[in-house]
Amino acid sequence: MTGNMLVAQGGGPSMVINQSLVGAVLAAKASTKIIEIFGALHGIQGILDEAFIDLRAEPEEVLLRVAQTPSSALGSVRRKPTPDDCRAIFSILAKRNIRYFFYIGGNDSAETTNIIADEAERKGYDLRCFHIPKTIDNDLLCNDHTPGYGSAARFVACAIRGDDLDNRALGGVKIDVIMGRNAGFLTAASALARQDPDDGPHLIYVPERPFSVERFIADVAECMNKFKRCVVAVSEGIRGEDGRAIAESFSHEIDAHGNVQLTSGALGENLAAIVRERLHIKRVRADTFGFIQRCFVGITSEVDSNEARLVGSVAVQAAVGGKYKSGTVTMTRLPGASYQIDYSIAPLSAVAKHTRELPSCYINSEGNHVTGLFLDYVRPIVGTLPITARFNQLRGRS
Repeated sequence: MTGNMLVAQGGGPSMVINQSLVGAVLAAKASTKIIEIFGALHGIQGILDEAFIDLRAEPEEVLLRVAQTPSSALGSVRRKPTPDDCRAIFSILAKRNIRYFFYIGGNDSAETTNIIADEAERKGYDLRCFHIPKTIDNDLLCNDHTPGYGSAARFVACAIRGDDLDNRALGGVKIDVIMGRNAGFLTAASALARQDPDDGPHLIYVPERPFSVERFIADVAECMNKFKRCVVAVSEGIRGEDGRAIAESFSHEIDAHGNVQLTSGALGENLAAIVRERLHIKRVRADTFGFIQRCFVGITSEVDSNEARLVGSVAVQAAVGGKYKSGTVTMTRLPGASYQIDYSIAPLSAVAKHTRELPSCYINSEGNHVTGLFLDYVRPIVGTLPITARFNQLRGRS
């Protein structure tokens, strides 16, 4: 089938989402089945507005520079199309002779792609619809991991290592709140910051384990007795025994999806206040990493970057190959001593709507740190981290 192509980016940006975009564009340029290559500005909204740019006209050197640039080069959006939106979209697709549609994003973007694919089927419009995976939360089903996670995890690990060095110099308690409403993969990656047994993070809390303030205070007290200081990494989405996010008690901001805003800083400040009050520690500080984790320049994981380029290319090759009318690219880790990923196509419904969590085997029995299995899982994705040093005579001392 010969026709035009449309590609868009949805959801939160990442450090490598443009690698996927450029991977798709370069594969499309190499195909004789794709004529024009359009990029929709700001996702579904850009399609409805017919705000397109001509990506075939972009020189390869520009594409390659964009590929190495964080954030969504086409702009993004958080919007689920309504039935009326779908009808409007199809009139635009038909008018432009678009036969290949690619949406780069997380599970919400996969659901949007699935809605468009279903509507195309009902309308009898021959359209290839493919989802290209992206999420720093690493919570897409059917994937070992997803592009965007490795680079965000690398940022978290480096930031926590820096924070640990700061805390080692001045002492006290430092609490860092990391993205992760429902999945703790990103917060768990903070464990990579540790070089020596007394390095932080000394405590890690993720949404997959109920959070108890009493246990938290006891953990911090134990850490202070042992190391005379304490660095804590905590997911923004940690929940109490009732399953409700702890941050909901502190924050009243609502995001575009009707969820309580968890990146406001309230969680960290309130946890810090509890530590000060209960343990009478003078120096207690808290930071919320927030959106800075997504598009930080100069810290991209090389493995993540390469894999992101590949998933874009694989999606286009699958679309023009004729075997699939729709689908999502999935990443499976192959067994063996060396790190290898297999790329395949799964139904859109397999990743749409639902998400996965950090597996139990990656969380220690106390629920306040990760296991060696997680470190084995995450190290190849993140890559080698900078090495820091200290005087031999100070090793093992607080």
